[in-house]
Amino acid sequence: MDVKEILEQGNNSFLPNLSIDMVIIGYKGNVLKCLLLKIGKNWLLPGGYIRLDQSVDEAAQNILKQRTGLENSHLKFLSVFGEKNRQFKKVMKEFFEKTGMEWTEDYWFNNRFVSLAYYSLVNIDKTHPSVSHFDEAFAWFDFDELPEMWMDHKSIVNTARQRLKEDIRNEQMTYNLLPKEFTMPELYQLHQVILEKKIERSRFQKKMLSTGLFERLPELQKTTPGRNPYQYRVKIDL
Repeated sequence: MDVKEILEQGNNSFLPNLSIDMVIIGYKGNVLKCLLLKIGKNWLLPGGYIRLDQSVDEAAQNILKQRTGLENSHLKFLSVFGEKNRQFKKVMKEFFEKTGMEWTEDYWFNNRFVSLAYYSLVNIDKTHPSVSHFDEAFAWFDFDELPEMWMDHKSIVNTARQRLKEDIRNEQMTYNLLPKEFTMPELYQLHQVILEKKIERSRFQKKMLSTGLFERLPELQKTTPGRNPYQYRVKIDL
């Protein structure tokens, strides 16, 4: 749909008063990063709406693909955000005035919206972020250096960060943030960054290998003249 169709027909095409916001998490230079978009002077999470012919999960996967170029990537439901004053009106009015587009108080997206939030772990090097009809820029921000964000989006990011800490204690999924082939020291460092604390190295490696998820490759990672670690990858038949 183009901008005109979204403005004029959105109320007949999307589920009313529901939107999806997505915390897309990457990892680069031993730092967790979050993909944000910019509308006017405001930074916000990638998101969108749910078409009448879509399930919520289908809409979320479609938004993730549109924003990153990735298909069938890691994606988990996070939470519902629905404060009583949750509206886009002020920010969207500023954007319309800046771009010279016609503004009216009657646009369907000026109503209160409840957000269904998801989070996704991605390999930054494989993503191809893009803007849509309304946003004008995108950037990866360090989790500890987030800019001011509109409405409750920073709260959504913080919720995702805490949820990730909880989830990796029960599910091995952090390899989504790494290249196809990686070493145990690299996976170990990633877990320390996520948990924001030191963890015992030997126990960590034993725990990871006991999951049966990883296949050790025959060749060592040759980076220095001394001892080099083996490389691993996720087993293909999983």
